[in-house]
Amino acid sequence: NACMTHECLVMLSRRQFVYQMGVGGLGMTATGLVASNAVASTPATRHGAARAPVRAVLFDAFPVFDPRPVAALAESELPGRGAELTALWRTRQFEYSWLRVLTHHYADFWQCTDEALRFAAASLSVQLSDAQRERLMNAYLALPPWPDAPAALRTLREAGVRLGFLSNFTPVMLDASLRRSGLADMFEHVLSTDRVRTFK
Repeated sequence: NACMTHECLVMLSRRQFVYQMGVGGLGMTATGLVASNAVASTPATRHGAARAPVRAVLFDAFPVFDPRPVAALAESELPGRGAELTALWRTRQFEYSWLRVLTHHYADFWQCTDEALRFAAASLSVQLSDAQRERLMNAYLALPPWPDAPAALRTLREAGVRLGFLSNFTPVMLDASLRRSGLADMFEHVLSTDRVRTFK
């Protein structure tokens, strides 16, 4: 994605990021879901037909967790090269997961992320030490929530909507970011595609 430079990543809001990346199991942000739930709960739509209220929502990881700190860390570790490394790393991260599904050679998302980082560094002739690579990888274990996500999730919960995760992230990745973000008690179910050894 041409917009996935360090500067763009830092400046994008969560809504813009989700739209640009095309990720998110529902293609909606948490805030958007609050609005859609309110609309769905009204007695009638514009056309007068009743709609059932939203009762449960499964989120992908990126509408809830903000990956921009990964890009910021890459730029901090590699001044002037972090943006291009992040862009190629992220592109290859998802390409590897898709290729593994197509070829029936599964590896979990953590491994795909590591392999993508190694590929990006080699392709750009960027020298990453083992310590730098470990720090960049571990950034995916400490993703903060998008600023508006906690309040939006609380609003959904208070409206009686049941919340869960359905993500390509491994269980360890999901658990780490949920605990660090303080959002673990928001979700009834935390489902990783790793359980069925494939990706969405």
